[in-house]
Amino acid sequence: MRSFILKSPDVLLNLYKTIVRPHLEYCVSVWSPHYQKDKKLLKQVQYRFTRMIPDLRSQHYDGRLKQLKLWTLEERRNHADLIEVFKMAHGFSTISLSKMFQLDTSGRTRGHSLKLIKYCCNKDVRKFFFSLIVLSQDAICWMIIQEYSKDNEWFQK
Repeated sequence: MRSFILKSPDVLLNLYKTIVRPHLEYCVSVWSPHYQKDKKLLKQVQYRFTRMIPDLRSQHYDGRLKQLKLWTLEERRNHADLIEVFKMAHGFSTISLSKMFQLDTSGRTRGHSLKLIKYCCNKDVRKFFFSLIVLSQDAICWMIIQEYSKDNEWFQK
């Protein structure tokens, strides 16, 4: 992107969204970066991109993201995970919710029927597996699943 003469924010943003970001997010739900060094490396790419725009160079990273209307890569990963759970819960995925998660049948679900059991684990292989990562975000996750229905425009975008 440094070889471009025209550094208009719109042009650079479109290039970033179509060329760079897909490489950063490719299969991210499978390999799910959980080490800080991996997350930092991915974040550094987006950080460098936002600094390439001359008008935004003097702002802080969060301000540049807000100005460009971009989410952090961490937020995008969490959003993608929550969308996958939503698809599983409402039958839009080939994987059913019961195959990835175990539903709590004790009756103490605090008003919703999709309370999940979270297991303790010591190994990194299991600790950072998709189902446990999503369960660490469960307050947000289940609020979203309860609020949005199959017909909702948010899901169809």
